[in-house]
Amino acid sequence: MAARDIVARDIMTKTLIAAKREATGRHLAEKMLSGLFSGMPVVDENNKLIGVVSEFDLIRAMDYGKPLDKVTAEEIMTKKPISVSEDTTVEDIIHIMTKQNVMRVPVIKDDVPIGVVSRCDILKCVYGVLKPEFIKISSERGEVEFFAEIASSEKETQA
Repeated sequence: MAARDIVARDIMTKTLIAAKREATGRHLAEKMLSGLFSGMPVVDENNKLIGVVSEFDLIRAMDYGKPLDKVTAEEIMTKKPISVSEDTTVEDIIHIMTKQNVMRVPVIKDDVPIGVVSRCDILKCVYGVLKPEFIKISSERGEVEFFAEIASSEKETQA
């Protein structure tokens, strides 16, 4: 399978955390400091995507003198966020990320986020497509997954 045949639904993180518009900057910062997020979608009361908030948005708010316990996601988010559909190709996502200088793009269906594709997802996908070295077979689910793994000698060389 070539990279151009792979679409967002194939590589996206399917479980995501989204902030409601009234989430405070403090709570957003706490989520991001957990190490699992560097940004997240912001949704309205119907769970429709209305923005994206990043670590940089929080830092910018602080630079403008806004206390994080008072500012909301809606106030500091990037409005009109860049997003893709689940059928967007990896090649198109790479182009969007580089042209727009974004680290992640929400994947939406009917304007509701259903996943997110990050730079890490792209790199894992491309590396696995270009150099599959192992196969993982799940007999319970009848799934076969190709993947690549860096040998320990290569890891030492890269360090």
